Amino acid sequence: MSKPLRTVWVAVAAAVALAAGILGHLTLRSGAPDTAAVSALTVAQFKDLSGRSGSLEQWRGRALVVNFWASWCPPCLEEIPGLVRIHRELAPKGLQIVGIAVDSADNARESAAQLGISYPVLVAGMEVIELTRRLGNRPGALPYTLILDRNGKVVATHLGLISEAELTRMITPLLGDKAAMFGEQDSSG
Repeated sequence: MSKPLRTVWVAVAAAVALAAGILGHLTLRSGAPDTAAVSALTVAQFKDLSGRSGSLEQWRGRALVVNFWASWCPPCLEEIPGLVRIHRELAPKGLQIVGIAVDSADNARESAAQLGISYPVLVAGMEVIELTRRLGNRPGALPYTLILDRNGKVVATHLGLISEAELTRMITPLLGDKAAMFGEQDSSG
């Protein structure tokens, strides 16, 4: 086989491999969350970093970002400072970020302290990965982020590191008017 022909075959093989990889990545990344899994997630009992049990139901009525992470996951740790900043800025407008650590309580507590996490952190074992698969995280990888509207409907999911700009763009439309979000009445008039 001549050198130019071999170069063409190598280039074609590389292009096919790249296309297959991109297609496989996109297929694995996106999956529609199972509505039963969303219900299971919102009522599931998790312990917080103080050992108290609770569920995501306590934040119904707020736009909710649920971020699955772990102390042993470098991309998770990289995105957390951005989540902290977003929470600080948008919590007054009706946003609630909740981290679900796929980790031990001690590791989650230590990481939360080191990273200055100001939003609630709940702790789950590795078994929650199966639930994330049903929530659209087909490969069961971390970090994985769900965005729910104030009615508890999943409006977006993201597998992998998410930038502050991208997350802000995704959640800003959900915040709307704060008074309307919390059912407050205009007392003027």
